[in-house]
Amino acid sequence: MTTTEVQGSTGGLGPGRVLRPRAKVLPEHARSHNRSLVLQTLYRSGERSRADLARDTGLTRVTVSDLVAELLAEGLVIELGQRESARPGKPAVLLDINRSAHQIVGVDLSDHDRFRGAVMDLDGAIIASAEVMLAGGSDNGSDGGLPATGEAALAKVDELVDRLVASSTAPILGVGVGSPGVVDLAGTILTAPNLGWSDLALQRHLAARTGLAVVVANDANAAALAEHTYGGAAGDMMLIRVGHGIGAGLLVAGALVYGSHFAAGEIGQVMVGTDLGLETTYNRDQVLEHWLSVPQLQRGLRAAAEAGMDATPILREAGQRLGIALAPVVGALNLSEIVLSGPTELLDGPLAEATVHTLRNRTMAENHADLSLRMTTQGQDIVLRGAAVLVLSGRLGVS
Repeated sequence: MTTTEVQGSTGGLGPGRVLRPRAKVLPEHARSHNRSLVLQTLYRSGERSRADLARDTGLTRVTVSDLVAELLAEGLVIELGQRESARPGKPAVLLDINRSAHQIVGVDLSDHDRFRGAVMDLDGAIIASAEVMLAGGSDNGSDGGLPATGEAALAKVDELVDRLVASSTAPILGVGVGSPGVVDLAGTILTAPNLGWSDLALQRHLAARTGLAVVVANDANAAALAEHTYGGAAGDMMLIRVGHGIGAGLLVAGALVYGSHFAAGEIGQVMVGTDLGLETTYNRDQVLEHWLSVPQLQRGLRAAAEAGMDATPILREAGQRLGIALAPVVGALNLSEIVLSGPTELLDGPLAEATVHTLRNRTMAENHADLSLRMTTQGQDIVLRGAAVLVLSGRLGVS
């Protein structure tokens, strides 16, 4: 696959595209699908022989040998040597993804005060990192000023990507970017109000600037991919990302859900509760972000501390509002897992407990008895690691 072939597209990340292929398809799609099937098996399992791959994938040995030869020639797969065996005959040669042959640049644009980035290996481990502050001109933000928006914010992205590309020590497989806002499948940011962006073709811009394959997606979708690939998420899952705003990534039947206008998961702007009556129309003071965003929670906790009051009711009410917003989604999709991503000190504990309690009270218990709610295992690097998965999925068809 050449760089030209993937620039300006999301590769294999379209709606309904299953992230981990496990079966053969029609002949007209077979070559690329079977190639991804072999790479996926090696990526997840590692150290497989050609015969193992044939058994695991259901492909014929001839097809596997042909694909392996192609992948060896491209440097994507390596031979590790012969398997130790007490059986008579020539031992099988073990194969694996060539995990050191390429690196990935990941960028997280979701923080309210800085853009973060990293150079990672194919397993999502961070090799080098960098960040640029949105306010001021220095990395520590000492120059002060208002956060950059519009063209100034785009210049910060360019600066960060340039630094990361320069710090790589192996050929770059691609650049993955997780951005707040509504992002279409071509990597155009349709709207990101906090950054002052509208109809910004960021994927095309970065591909032209770097000459590399680039994939841009919503930050919550990227985070959901990271939890799916590196966090052991199983079954249908919704990841709630709590920061300056609220967003969610949805994985249903093994595929990301985008929505008709690419705005699936934008739950932060959903009105929760009926505080102003049933006939009330959309009101920004009644949306989920009003109770749950990090700045709003921090303000509430500071006010409680200054007044010498217990802050637990503030966290519990935020959890209740989240449960109100999630109950119809859980009921409609019969989800098995809710994952929270954000400051652990705010989300874990009373807030999470109130969310679970509200969910169980507002859905039919027998249909959701096994529903779990937990914190992400990926910490603050979840969007960066999700950006790596964007590249892996778009370039190699693996996750």
